[in-house]
Amino acid sequence: MKNDRIILGIDPGTNIMGYGLIHHKGSKIELIAMGVIKLGKLPDHGLKLKKIFERVSAIISEYKPDELAIEAPFFGKNVQSMLKLGRAQGVAMAAALNLDVPIFEYSPRKIKQSITGNGNASKEQVAAMLTTLLSIQDPPQYMDATDGLAVAVCHYFQRNPGVDGEQYGSWKSYISKNPDKLK
Repeated sequence: MKNDRIILGIDPGTNIMGYGLIHHKGSKIELIAMGVIKLGKLPDHGLKLKKIFERVSAIISEYKPDELAIEAPFFGKNVQSMLKLGRAQGVAMAAALNLDVPIFEYSPRKIKQSITGNGNASKEQVAAMLTTLLSIQDPPQYMDATDGLAVAVCHYFQRNPGVDGEQYGSWKSYISKNPDKLK
C-alpha cells in the first residue's frame, strides 16, 4: 500500500454534492480541502450531470488524487430520487475513470461505522469526529462537505493497515485489538 497518496471522497447528490480531499503521508492523514458543488439552481437533470462531470474533472485535475472513494446510493422510499442519485454517482465515477483515477465504493453505513464506530451515526456525529480527527478549525457551512470528507477518511481506514500490519474495518475493531491505546 502506497503511504503517500491523495484520496478524494465524494458524497453524491443532485442538489449539493460534497467532496473532501485528504493527504495520507506515512502514518498520518491531513485535510487538503473540502467543499460542495451546488447544483440546485440548474433547471434540468441533464445540466446537473454535465456540471458534476466538469467540476469533478476540475477537482481531479487540480489536486491530482491517487484514488477516489464514493458513497454508494442507498435504497430509499422514492425510486426516482434513487435513480437520479445513481446517475450523479455514475457521472462522478466516469469523470474519475476518464482521468485514470481508481474508484472505491462504500455504503453509507460502512462510512459512518468507520468514522464513529456506529453505522447509524448522525451527520453531526460524523462531522464532530472528523473535526477532532483532522483538527478542522472552521466547520463547513454544508454537512455535505464533511460527508464527502468522511468517504475519503473511511477509504483511508479501510485500505490502510495499522502499524502492526493489521487492517481495521472500524473503530470498534481497532479498539478491541488495541485496548492499551485507550486513555
